[in-house]
Amino acid sequence: MSATVRRVLPPVWLVVALLASFTLDRWWPIARLVQTPWKYLGYLPLALGAVMAISSARAFRRAGTPVVPFEPSTTLVTGGWFRMTRNPMYLGLSLILFGVALIDGTLGAFLPLPVFVAVLHFRFIRAEERFLEGIFGDQYRDYRAQVRRWW
Repeated sequence: MSATVRRVLPPVWLVVALLASFTLDRWWPIARLVQTPWKYLGYLPLALGAVMAISSARAFRRAGTPVVPFEPSTTLVTGGWFRMTRNPMYLGLSLILFGVALIDGTLGAFLPLPVFVAVLHFRFIRAEERFLEGIFGDQYRDYRAQVRRWW
């Protein structure tokens, strides 16, 4: 993977996906999937995702290891959200996008979600796993065997 592609960080991909979600909801809603008042349930995954992503990034900072993907990690963070998922920041971003789509409530608003998850998986997660295994070896392999990738 080229360094240029990696410079487009996951939060930027989230903004692109959110813009696509809003645009599709407005101009190509396709079908209303979620009616009021049920669409307000979208605030739950949106809030959970924000808390998960922010608190996980803070855990990296407290551990003194870079948050930016593919910068050399100095510590393998395994506490907090990382006990339940190896990718709480990515899961959090995905939950934010899911929550927004639920609030919008149209099929069009949901269409960017699987694309966003695929971008995270194929452009970041798979390569990061190899990267971390190269840095931490058996410690990372043991962690990977115990904790699921997404949830």
